[in-house]
Amino acid sequence: MKRSRAVASLALGLIFAVSTAFLSPSLTTPGDIGAAHAQTKKKKAKPRAKAKQQRPAPKPVPVAKKGPPPRTPFTVADQAAAAVPGFPNVRVWGDTAADFQKVLPPSNGPWLAMSGGGADGAFAAGVLTGWTQSGKRPDFTVVTGVSIGALIAPYAFLGSKFDDELRNAITTITGADIFEDRPTHESFLDTWPLRRLIEKRVTPELVAGIAAEHKKGRRLLVVTTNVDAGRRVVWDMGAIAQKGDAAAVKLFRDVLLASSAIPGFFTPVLMEVEANGKTFQEMHIDGSVTSPFFVAPEALLEPGSTVRLPATDLYIVLNARLSPDFYPPERTTVGILSRLIGVVLKAGLRAEAMLFAANAQRLGMPIHIAQVSDSFQHPAHGLFDEKYMNALFEHGAERARNGTAFDPISQATPELRTGKP
Repeated sequence: MKRSRAVASLALGLIFAVSTAFLSPSLTTPGDIGAAHAQTKKKKAKPRAKAKQQRPAPKPVPVAKKGPPPRTPFTVADQAAAAVPGFPNVRVWGDTAADFQKVLPPSNGPWLAMSGGGADGAFAAGVLTGWTQSGKRPDFTVVTGVSIGALIAPYAFLGSKFDDELRNAITTITGADIFEDRPTHESFLDTWPLRRLIEKRVTPELVAGIAAEHKKGRRLLVVTTNVDAGRRVVWDMGAIAQKGDAAAVKLFRDVLLASSAIPGFFTPVLMEVEANGKTFQEMHIDGSVTSPFFVAPEALLEPGSTVRLPATDLYIVLNARLSPDFYPPERTTVGILSRLIGVVLKAGLRAEAMLFAANAQRLGMPIHIAQVSDSFQHPAHGLFDEKYMNALFEHGAERARNGTAFDPISQATPELRTGKP
């Protein structure tokens, strides 16, 4: 268990360090280049007659680069006390057992956890749909989601009546629905299209439906990464939804957007909070950085932990094929970083899956893990290839229909597929 945890820590630490290194340098934009060019033109003048004594050339006036306003300073104590205005009890730190108990459901039942994976989230959508068609899909007491899993989670939580909407939401999107290929001061890509897409999909009616299920004792949990604290945050989406006003809908959407903000590539989301008499903004990014998928804080797996999950079964959907894939990147910063993030996330995903599977007996519940089969070899052309996503959706749906999607984990040392070296 310690070895698995060390691997996960190393992998997730690496992705955060790499993304931070690339976020630090300021990006040159067309506006910057134009301003510099204008300044150079202004300084050009007709040559004068040579003076008897050469005067030193004047120093060039630096051109101020436009950028986001400076962040309001805040302290560790401020962060510890921070709360979203009007929503005092809707989130907890996801790395402490004591905090996590605050969002646990009041009754036992099956749990579903879905990982990140970008376009590979079509696999989870297919599994859910095929599971409904098999007639064996449970009503989950708890649904958790990270990154693309977070975008799927509201549909999974609301049940099979949303299967058609889920399929449409996942299999019809393209890269243009997610990002614009231009840099911002905080990311390589501008994700205003994703924000607009979430606003379209997450309606007040959908949020009201989640609030109703929350009142029944069910829980929908979404994970983001607080960049300032360097910690995992678990958001109780039903508690947000219960407020039922425009502010609740906006916060619900912002959390989903933040959970999907791939570090370095997608724009981080700033959450306005209050603490100790001041208002400031926290920076949140992809939940996958601190949690490839989320079940519970790893502290619950420590010997002597007294916290028990109120779960009868645990189903984990890994939106990935855990065996290595061969893909030589282009010799560009974005190409190399993109490839590295994929490799590191897959390593973290595998380590986290092994950690929970190896502790199935300690958790005291059956664990079932679904992952993309090695036999699925449909090529992907681009980040969100519609044909690829439809093929992956059908792959997940077919396996769920015939009962082969999930592998039960009971052995002490699980043999999750890794492929041949």
